[in-house]
Amino acid sequence: MKVKLVLPSLTEAKSPFWRPIKYSLFPPLGLASLASYLSAEDEIELVDQHVEKLHIDDNTDLVLIQVYITNAKRAYRIADHYRKRGAFVVLGGLHVTSLPNEAIQHADTVILGPAEQSFPEFLQDFKMKKAKKFYHAKTGRTIENQPVIRRDLIKREKYLVPNSLSISRGCPHHCSFCYKDAFFKGGKSFYTQRVDEILAEIDRLPGKHLYFLDDHLLGDPKLATTLFREMKGMNRVFQGAATVESILKGNLLELAAEAGLRSVFVGFETFSEENLRQSNKNQNLKQSYELAVKRLHDLGIMINGSFVFGLDHDNQDVFKRTVDWGVNHSITTATYHILTPYPGTKLYQDLEKQNRILTRDWDLYDTRHTVYESKNLSAKELEDGYEWAYKEFYSWQNIFKSSFAHDHLTHQLKHLFYTGGWKKFEPLWNFIINTGGLKRMLPLLELLLCEVDKAKANISDNALYKSFQ
Repeated sequence: MKVKLVLPSLTEAKSPFWRPIKYSLFPPLGLASLASYLSAEDEIELVDQHVEKLHIDDNTDLVLIQVYITNAKRAYRIADHYRKRGAFVVLGGLHVTSLPNEAIQHADTVILGPAEQSFPEFLQDFKMKKAKKFYHAKTGRTIENQPVIRRDLIKREKYLVPNSLSISRGCPHHCSFCYKDAFFKGGKSFYTQRVDEILAEIDRLPGKHLYFLDDHLLGDPKLATTLFREMKGMNRVFQGAATVESILKGNLLELAAEAGLRSVFVGFETFSEENLRQSNKNQNLKQSYELAVKRLHDLGIMINGSFVFGLDHDNQDVFKRTVDWGVNHSITTATYHILTPYPGTKLYQDLEKQNRILTRDWDLYDTRHTVYESKNLSAKELEDGYEWAYKEFYSWQNIFKSSFAHDHLTHQLKHLFYTGGWKKFEPLWNFIINTGGLKRMLPLLELLLCEVDKAKANISDNALYKSFQ
């Protein structure tokens, strides 16, 4: 059987001739995981349209397409094309789980939610020519004892971070603007692999660098504690995501740093308690962002801060306040978003009831455009403020200011080269991508993620940390 797995490129990824580096970071791990359930006799091709051309003139028996909101239109066109050619088309992913009735117009089967249990069921039915229109695993969800990911199908040389892995599914929190609750509806919404399986996967990955794609790497403290203790001495450096609450609680962060954590994505999102409550982001309430930043910096860990504009209690000053805070606290990189109500989320349902959804053109749901009516900011004010924030935060003046505010030379240089290299040399990155030189950049990334040799937080700081637990 000939099987084709496709990740269509996002609308905002622009053309294959000009592509920002962030679209060449991670391979399509989800599709490679699904491929592991296929037969060894199957002829399998995995295509990521972000990094390679998709040829659609082939004859394929089964086509699997992963759908996000801003690649939905492209995904549907590809699906329609292959169905006309006689292929059986399966759609899965975040967007089709939220809008299954839309998706089924372009597919023979739609897989809803996580696919580890439902995809094998589909394959069995497909081989018997009894495939159903919808598959949805509501019980028995697990990622333990799963087949080994088909990384042989991944073209490693096309990605800056080929060693990505995911050791959990979902998140223990329930933010109203997040897809998570819709995607995992009807069953467990947070579960993990076993530590021995994680360590075995790490051992299979060459080189030094790892990137944990999990929504919350520290979400299961017991598992994370054991994992980091086992990873200590493995000579790995890694990046991941954590909440403010988890950064301030206990000594898990110290264990992670000792194991090789060098950079962390933190969802600060907003400084307003009213906005946090509106978003059900309770894990940030009554937490000190400043103390979390200090603890990370004391451990030599770089910070990618995430911030959202356009919540109901935001005013015109939100852009400057947010940028100034990030610069003054030496955040290494900042990721800004215009609040976007994804279908299936509580935020979308609330705004729809309030008649505040402005468009259902999914191409615009990229967190760069205003697709709903904000209470205190016009669409133009939001989009102009978003653009200004990026331009201002990544100005050379602010890059130098935040870099040299660190108290250790190594951290200063890491910040300067990481931040400057990430945002100020996009034409160079585009040249490197198009000339096949991306694989040569990984050693540089590993160098930038070297350890900052400095003392951990002092006794008074530790006492202060404990007061917030």
